[in-house]
Amino acid sequence: MYKLSVLLVTFLLLACEKTPTIEVPPAQTLTRQASGYYCLMTVLNHEGPKGQIILTDKKVLWFTSVRDTISFTLSPEEPKNIAAIYVNDMTDANWANPGEDNWIDARKAWYVLNSNRSGGMGAAEAVPFATKEKAGIFAKEQGGNVTDFASIPKSYILDLAK
Repeated sequence: MYKLSVLLVTFLLLACEKTPTIEVPPAQTLTRQASGYYCLMTVLNHEGPKGQIILTDKKVLWFTSVRDTISFTLSPEEPKNIAAIYVNDMTDANWANPGEDNWIDARKAWYVLNSNRSGGMGAAEAVPFATKEKAGIFAKEQGGNVTDFASIPKSYILDLAK
């Protein structure tokens, strides 16, 4: 029994050592050279919050809207080797120019859906904020409802008619 216990403990320790640690890459600064992944247009030419996805091979994908960013994660045709997802924090951002370096982790952000603001391509937008409180203030001023990343309805993201 003692030998079996030692083997089990040794196996568990070796298994723990082989667990890869995934380093989350930092957000990149948005520049004029960034082209939208889906539209191939200059990202900075569009109003509203933007997004970026960094793949495990360090490739950065840019999006002219948060909705497109999240859509990428839901599409079965797109790569799933996502290392990080970032969106503009709209807390202190200007809608016309939300910023180049005010990125927050998309999975930790709070979103306002169904507001009266349109995203980068003129469609309904999921407007991101670092805190639920700031999202609530925006929703009171611009309409809409507050939700977290995991609770955003797929139909809101994938329904192109909105």
